[in-house]
Amino acid sequence: MRANAILFWILAIFFFLSAVVYTGWSLLDPMHQKVEWAGSVALTLSAILAAFIAFYVGRSHASQGGELPEDRLDANVDDGDPELGHFSPWSWWPVSLAAGAALVMLGLAVGFWICFIGVAFALICIVGWTYEYYRGYFAR
Repeated sequence: MRANAILFWILAIFFFLSAVVYTGWSLLDPMHQKVEWAGSVALTLSAILAAFIAFYVGRSHASQGGELPEDRLDANVDDGDPELGHFSPWSWWPVSLAAGAALVMLGLAVGFWICFIGVAFALICIVGWTYEYYRGYFAR
């Protein structure tokens, strides 16, 4: 986390310096000699955003009271590998849910009546995916 905070501070400084150079360059342009606001504001806001993220990551690192396994040079890969949850590698419900979402998007693009079919199909798929471990071979 410490390395991430340092990288974001470097990004904030880079974007701020880029905003200053960009604004100065647009003022020195002999054709216009005025500030080009879109680029100047975008680079300044990018610097502010990077500074916000750097501050948050730095404070989070300071409040946890220790180094993460990713920050230690002697850490193993398995030290920072938590259990993320249970996923079904054999389940077809996510694929069918994606097809239902595709039908909804197709309905928005072609004809709104297709959206009703897509929403109904997607709701069936969500219920099926939620309750797939309550019946059949993999019931628990």
